Amino acid sequence: MIGPRRELLLQITAGQGPAECAWAVVRTLQELSKEAAQAGFAVTTVDVEQRPELGTVYSVLVSVSGGNDLGLFTKSWRGTAQWIAQSPFRPQHKRKNWFVGVEVFELADEIKFDAKEITWETMRASGPGGQHVNRTESAVRVTHVQSGIQAVASEERSQHSNRKLALVRLARKIADSKRRKKAEDRARRWRAQHELERGKPVRVFRKTDVTDTR
Repeated sequence: MIGPRRELLLQITAGQGPAECAWAVVRTLQELSKEAAQAGFAVTTVDVEQRPELGTVYSVLVSVSGGNDLGLFTKSWRGTAQWIAQSPFRPQHKRKNWFVGVEVFELADEIKFDAKEITWETMRASGPGGQHVNRTESAVRVTHVQSGIQAVASEERSQHSNRKLALVRLARKIADSKRRKKAEDRARRWRAQHELERGKPVRVFRKTDVTDTR
């Protein structure tokens, strides 16, 4: 008996690793896609964070959908993937172990927006070079009102599917923005500890005839 069709998100990331780990992200996605196809699951790329080196990405977010055993399939990928290979960028480099992380998300966990928090725009989608223009406005752009962050989706045939992809992309962009802000705040606090202006005090305290209670 075929169970209900489910959809889960997988993120493959190089973390803070070097270009070789970003290279391994692409290879991990290829292996995951091949294994998913053999198991009867569909894989759709939701978002990609590119690196400058050819054939590398910082991270990729994909949707995996299907019926029975989808949870078991994605669980088997969750964790750390190790690639043992000579560096494609530094042939003389001694290190041959490269690691990437794979995380699984429920789609519902990624989309938690109130209708008042976002606005929608629709537009006509087109294929490469402007060919095969869709007669309906299936492409969408969603904007987070408070932050102004936007996300676009146009690759699916139906507006419903594109709206779902756009929401996932928006949620990820907002999460990334929050992470960057936290990192900037930490860096700012660290700099404040090391950049004391000793010659320009705003308050001066002198210990005079105060009894030392130590």
